[in-house]
Amino acid sequence: MTVRARPGRRVLAAALLLPAAALGGTDPGPASAGAGSYTWRLPAGFPLPAVPADNPMSEAKVALGRRLFFEPRLSVNGRYSCASCHDPSRSFSDGRALAVGATGETLPLNALALVNVAYNVSFGWTERQVSSLEAQMLKPMLSRHPVELGLAGLEARLCAALGGDPQYAAAFAAAFPPKGKAQPHAASPLTFDHVVKAIAAFERTLISGDSPFDRYVFGGEHGALSEEAKRGMALFFSPQVGCAQCHSGFNFAGNWRDAQGVTGRPSFASNGTSTHPMRVPTLRNIALTAPYMHDGRFATLARVLEHYSDLGEQALRHGSAHPDRRLPHRPLTPGERAALIAFLESLTDESFGRRYAADARGPQVADE
Repeated sequence: MTVRARPGRRVLAAALLLPAAALGGTDPGPASAGAGSYTWRLPAGFPLPAVPADNPMSEAKVALGRRLFFEPRLSVNGRYSCASCHDPSRSFSDGRALAVGATGETLPLNALALVNVAYNVSFGWTERQVSSLEAQMLKPMLSRHPVELGLAGLEARLCAALGGDPQYAAAFAAAFPPKGKAQPHAASPLTFDHVVKAIAAFERTLISGDSPFDRYVFGGEHGALSEEAKRGMALFFSPQVGCAQCHSGFNFAGNWRDAQGVTGRPSFASNGTSTHPMRVPTLRNIALTAPYMHDGRFATLARVLEHYSDLGEQALRHGSAHPDRRLPHRPLTPGERAALIAFLESLTDESFGRRYAADARGPQVADE
């Protein structure tokens, strides 16, 4: 969706929220998860996330998943955790061009940030068919080529190790209570499936929406954005530059899924860095998630904008030679690039990573 004039706060907010409003999913206040016993406290302008029927939310499950996310026993050598590739201080990305698995093997792609993954239509850079956090998580846990966490064939050993910890045993029992009347010999709630579901529940809560941009657009704080960032915002949403044609919506990632359904198919684009389209990543907290692109080829936002400017220069000289018609059709001036960087940096919620700082410092974090 593209705003064709310099966007004021109300116009921009309406443009960002139109699909969600049509679906009835924009209540910014406390909201029931619709299934389970978890209460969402969502930023202004954010719809209620979708929750799978077979994995309802609960406070106990989220707390368990949070602990498991930072647990190094969830790896073949006991030294890596989910947080090894998804560091809270980097908006749950890892700062590497290409991710590295538990055994030191370099992976083929950059680790995507987990910010606002509750709203993803698909997961990963290339796999349109992976449509839930539960399904996505099986790849890093069980993949053999390449090895990420390396748990394939070790699921029972993992559950036995966690079951030997009284705190984990109690946490799983609270998060996954028996259905109906408890049986004397009911199956243990500590299963690999429940490990996956608990982490997925925690990851659904990784919602970030307190950036200067949010305070300006949804909070009405006139001074939250600098004048340069406001100029960059106008460029971002302009048809001439066209950033918002791919990075649309409240999450700046194109289509999304919420409790009322999906706004469209997974958003993919060809940006001249790959032979095939890649999923459009969120731009939220982008100042924290360098390096950029699917292979981490650009170390800075300045380099990213230089790349798009070069594509615009090529289009201007040679006509319509773009891998994707939504890309710029003219180069960006130095002033425009500076303004766009100021705007992009305004999408960063500095408070987001601090919520999990204690977890990241704790003894359960993987030793890298």
